[in-house]
Amino acid sequence: MTSKLEYEFKRKLEELEKLKGRGTELITLYIPPDKNIADVASQLRSELSQASNIKSKQTRTNVMAGLEAILQRLKFFKKPPEHGMVIISGVVEVNGKQKHITEIIEPPEPVPLYKYHCDSTFYLEPLKEMLKEKKLYGLIVIDRREATVGILKGKRIEALNYTTSMVPGKHRQGGQSSVRFERLREIAIHEFYKKVGEKASEALLPYKDELLGILIGGPSPTKEEFYEGEYLHHELQRKIIGLFDVSYTDESGLYELVEKAEDVLQELDLMKEKRLMNRFLK
Repeated sequence: MTSKLEYEFKRKLEELEKLKGRGTELITLYIPPDKNIADVASQLRSELSQASNIKSKQTRTNVMAGLEAILQRLKFFKKPPEHGMVIISGVVEVNGKQKHITEIIEPPEPVPLYKYHCDSTFYLEPLKEMLKEKKLYGLIVIDRREATVGILKGKRIEALNYTTSMVPGKHRQGGQSSVRFERLREIAIHEFYKKVGEKASEALLPYKDELLGILIGGPSPTKEEFYEGEYLHHELQRKIIGLFDVSYTDESGLYELVEKAEDVLQELDLMKEKRLMNRFLK
């Protein structure tokens, strides 16, 4: 997110945060990028039917108007935008006058949840979370069959690259001598590590100035061989902060790696806080 976009997004949230409704009639709808629009519209029509039972005439009228306005907006979408969207609708007070507003917000990061929310204020917490400074770590999980590269940004894990190998299994074929077969296998392993290093460097170098560290996971001795072989770009190699045993090396392995590294990440956060405190005391 560029500084200009960040400023505009922050200003929009500050404006929305000031708006109030008279009852629980302000609607906030979070739609993730992978959500089916037809399913969303179906749920809103169900909510519209139920809203007709609201006792307060004013609240009933305003909630139904908000739902109908959102349904009209959804007709223009076959699928959500790249990062999903948040739609707000309701009657608010602007300059002492009641005004019905309906707006679509396309956030700078993927919408993390599907949520329909009614209250006297708009539900903005997930959007405000996007403005917080997020710690960024590189993630690599690898064995001799496959490897996945990703990033941990705040609490969100994103896979960037997946690579499979042509390394033969330990059982040799035909009449090949064991020595020759093992030599060919070692060459294939080295070439795979080299390929993973190139793919990982390509994926992570754009983040090198933001990365607080790189975590590597996998079974032994794979992760140690990859680390000791220095297959990453030298600017990334020096950012490696830990090796961890993980069972999976596909995208699910990235989540396992973060879980295994939880104590290390917390310790790094504490060390950073202590350094800032010492700098302040000086």
